[in-house]
Amino acid sequence: MEFAELIKTAKVENVQLSCSGLPPIKGTLCITSHHLLLSSQPGGNGEQGTVELWLLIRNVDAVEKRVASSLGTITLKCKDLKVLQLEIPGMEECLNIASSTEALSSVDSVMMMYPFFYRPQSMKLKDGWQLYPLQYFYEQIASETGAWRLSCANGDFTICSSYPPAVIVPATVDDNILKKAARFRQGGRFPVLSYYHKKNRTVMLRSSQPLIGPNRKRCQEDEVLLSAALDGGGRGFIIDTRSAQAAKQARMMGGGTEPTSSYPRWKRLHRPLERGRPLQESFIKLVEACNDTSLSMDRWLSKLESSKWLAHVKGALSTACLAAQCMEREEACVLVHGAEGTDTTLLVTALVQVILDPDCRTLAGFQGLLEREWIEAGHPFHFRCAHSAYSHARLKQEAPIFLLFLDCVWQLGRQFPFSLQFSERLLLVLFEHTYASCYGTFLCNSEKERRLCKVKEKTHSLWAWLNQPSERKKHLNPLYTYNALVIWPSVEPQSLQLWQGLFLRWIRSSQYLEEAWAEIQRLVTSCEDAPEGSAGCTLCHSQPDAAYPLTSAGTTNEG
Repeated sequence: MEFAELIKTAKVENVQLSCSGLPPIKGTLCITSHHLLLSSQPGGNGEQGTVELWLLIRNVDAVEKRVASSLGTITLKCKDLKVLQLEIPGMEECLNIASSTEALSSVDSVMMMYPFFYRPQSMKLKDGWQLYPLQYFYEQIASETGAWRLSCANGDFTICSSYPPAVIVPATVDDNILKKAARFRQGGRFPVLSYYHKKNRTVMLRSSQPLIGPNRKRCQEDEVLLSAALDGGGRGFIIDTRSAQAAKQARMMGGGTEPTSSYPRWKRLHRPLERGRPLQESFIKLVEACNDTSLSMDRWLSKLESSKWLAHVKGALSTACLAAQCMEREEACVLVHGAEGTDTTLLVTALVQVILDPDCRTLAGFQGLLEREWIEAGHPFHFRCAHSAYSHARLKQEAPIFLLFLDCVWQLGRQFPFSLQFSERLLLVLFEHTYASCYGTFLCNSEKERRLCKVKEKTHSLWAWLNQPSERKKHLNPLYTYNALVIWPSVEPQSLQLWQGLFLRWIRSSQYLEEAWAEIQRLVTSCEDAPEGSAGCTLCHSQPDAAYPLTSAGTTNEG
C-alpha cells in the first residue's frame, strides 16, 4: 500500500482552524502520509507562514463532516480528547480531506505507522531501549535472596507468546515444570514474580486463570510452582479480579480458579474490576459529560456519577491496597490474576508497587515499572488503544485500562504531593503516547510482536526522549521529597476527584496553573542555588508526606 493512494487532496488554501480557547486561524492546510499541517497566511514582504497545526493523523479518533453549498466543515476529534474544527472552501475539497484523514488514521499495519519513519537528529535508534532490563531488576532481588532465578525458557516465545523472553521464577522450579504449568494457564501465562517486598521478604506473583474446566482438572506442576513461591512455609492470598460468579462461569468454559483442596496454603479473594466494553463505555460517558458545558450543576453531577469512572478508580485503588496490605501487614505472598492476566492483573500489580516501593515513585523507577509491568508483561496496547472516547467504530478490544492506571497514580500524587518525583505532566505525556506517538515504546501487543516488527531496531524509544536533560526537567515534581514509607491512599468518595488536568484540559485554560507550577519550580531552583546556611524558602522546609493522606478535615485516613 502506498500512502499517496489514500490522499485525494494534498493541499487546500484559505482553511480556517478553530479550537476551544484559541482565536480562529486561517491558512494553508496540507495533508501528508502521517500529519495534517496548517500554516498561517504569510504577512507579506516575502515572510514565511507560521505552522499553527502539526497533528499526527494517528491521533485522530473520529472525523465528522458537514457540507453546506460551497463551504464544508470538518470536526476532528482526537484520541488525546482535543477537538479541532476546519472550515474548508469547496465541497469536493472538504469531502476529500475528510476521506483522506479517515483512511490514513485507520491504517492498522504497525510497520506503516509514524515511529518507523521518525528520525530526529538529536537521538540514535539504540538509545533508551536497554535502560530498564529485567536482568537489573533480578539482580536487585538476588542481592536479597537466593530463592529466585531468571529463566530464559521462553526465549523463543513458544511457552507463552505474551510473556517476555526472560521471567523470574522460584529457584527450585526447573524449566520443564514451567512448560507443563504453562499448559494449565490461559495463554500460557504461568505464575511469575512481579515484585519482591524487601521489608518482610514476601512476593507478589501474576498469571492468568488456571484451566480447571468443568471436570476440575489438576496440574501437579502448577501446584508445585505456587508452593515453591511460598518458600517452604507461610501462606498466600490469590486475588482474583473477577467476581465469584464470573469465575464460576469461566470454569464452565474451561477456565476457573484454584481450588482450596489443591492449593491448601492459598486463600482466594474476589475483587471484581471492570475491563473491556464496560470500562470503554464508562470512559466515553465521562468525556461526553466533560464536553457538555451547558449542563447545570445537578445534571453534571448526575452524568459524572452515571459514567462510573470514579467508581472504577476506587475499585482499582482498593484492590491494590488489599494486595499491598496482604504483603505489608499480613506478611503473606500474593498471586494476582483475572482471566487473561493482561489487563486488570497488571493494573493491580503496578499500583501495588507504587504504593509500597519508594523507588517506583521516582522518575526512573516509574519508567522501569511501566516497562516491566505493562510493556514487557504483555498488555495489548495496540488493541486496547486503537480508539479513544470519540470513535464511531464498533468497539472491538478497546479499553482504557492503562489510562485508569494513570488516573490512579494521579490520585496518589494528589493525596501525597511530596512523594512522587514526577509530575502530572508526565502522566499526560504517557496518556498521549499510548494512543498516538512518534516513538515505538507502546507499539504492538507483546514483546514477540515487537521483535517480529523489529521495533527496537527501527524506531526510537520514548524513554530516550523523556530522559534528555531538557525534557526530564519538565516532568519532575518540584515538591518531591524522598519518602520511604508506604503511601496508603484514601478511597473515600470525598478523597477521589475528577482528573481535571486530563479530562478538562482542552475545555478550559490551564494557563494560570502552569504559571503557578513554573513559579514553584523557580522558587525551588533559587533555593537550591542559595548559599549554604541561608534561610532558603518555605517550600524546602515543608514536611514530607506521612504514610496516610490528609483528609479535608486535616485528620489521617488509612483508606
